[in-house]
Amino acid sequence: MVDDSAYSRRTISKMLEAIPDVEVPGYAVDGEDGIKQVISLKPDLVTLDLEMPRMDGFTLLRILTNRFNLPVLVISALSDADKVFKALEMGALDFVGKPQQGHPLQLNSIEQDLQWKVKQVMFNLIKKKAGLSDCLADEVKKNEKPEPDNHKPVELIAIAASTGGPPALQSIFSSFEKSYPFTIVVAQHMPAGFTKAFAERLNRISPFTVREASDGDLVEAGVAFIAPGGFNMVLEKSGKDIKIRVMEAASEERYLPSADTLFKSSASVYGSRMLAVVMTGMGNDGSKGIVEVKKRGGKVLAESEHTAVVYGMPREAIATGCVDRIAPLPGIYQAILEIGGFEEQL
Repeated sequence: MVDDSAYSRRTISKMLEAIPDVEVPGYAVDGEDGIKQVISLKPDLVTLDLEMPRMDGFTLLRILTNRFNLPVLVISALSDADKVFKALEMGALDFVGKPQQGHPLQLNSIEQDLQWKVKQVMFNLIKKKAGLSDCLADEVKKNEKPEPDNHKPVELIAIAASTGGPPALQSIFSSFEKSYPFTIVVAQHMPAGFTKAFAERLNRISPFTVREASDGDLVEAGVAFIAPGGFNMVLEKSGKDIKIRVMEAASEERYLPSADTLFKSSASVYGSRMLAVVMTGMGNDGSKGIVEVKKRGGKVLAESEHTAVVYGMPREAIATGCVDRIAPLPGIYQAILEIGGFEEQL
C-alpha cells in the first residue's frame, strides 16, 4: 500500500489483513518509495493514495500499470472525483472513496467496500493465474449477430457496469457521432459523491445530454441519466409520461446503484422497446434483471471477455441464456445501434 499518512497505513492495513489469505507485505510513503517496494516485494495488488509528496500518485500509477502490469486500487478522498476518473482512465482497476476530512475514525467507514473489492480483485487474479477462461461465449455464438427483427427501433438503452466501467462508458458515449431518438439510463456501481462529476464528464464528450438523475425527472429521448451513487434508479409510468424515481436501497443490497433494479423496472415500462447492456464488472448484478428483460420481449447485449476489465457481470449474464449478442468494447456502440434498429443510420 502506498499512502503518506501513517494513520491511514495502519488502519487500512488492519482492514486488508482481516481478509482471509490476504497479506500486506509492506508499504510505501510516496511514489519513489512505492517503486522500490514493488520491485522488492513483488505484490499482486497495490492500493494507492493519489495525493503524495515527491512523485505523485498519477506518475506512480502510470509506472505500475505500464511497466509492472500491476492492478491498482485507488483510495482517494470523496472530494477528488475528477482525479479519480483520471486515474481510472490511466488504468486503475477501481477506487474506494475516503470520507471527507474530519475525525480519523471516519476512515473505518470504507472497510466493507475496501474488503469486498480486494476480495473480488484477488479472485480475478487467481483465476487468471490458473489459466481459467470462460467458454460460455461459445454457447451464444449462433446468436452473436442475430437477424434484424421487424419491429420499431428501441426507445431505451439500459446499461450496467462496475469495475472498469467508467472508462468503458466514456468510450461508448464518445463513439456516438450524433444524438439518437432513444433514452439511455446507466447503473454504474459508485458511492455517493462521484456520479454527478462522472455525468458531467460524459456530457462533455457525448452528443447526448448526460446528467445525474434526480427524483421526478421526465424521461426524454436524446438524454442519458446516470443513477446517483449509493441509490437505486427506477422508471415508472406516470400518465402519458415516464418518470425517474431515485430510491433508497434495501439494507441487504450489495451493489449500488443496482442494475437488477434498473433492468426490472425498465422492462416493466418498455417491454420489447428496450435493450439491456451488461458491461465489465465484478459480481452478478444485472443477471436477474436481464431475465425479466427477455421475458418482456427486450434484447440483451453483453461485453465480451476479451475486453472486459473484470468478466464477472458479463459472464453471469451470459450464463442465464438470455444474452442475444456479445461484443468487444470497441463494437458495443455499433451493436447498440444495430440491435436497437438504427443500423441504417450508421
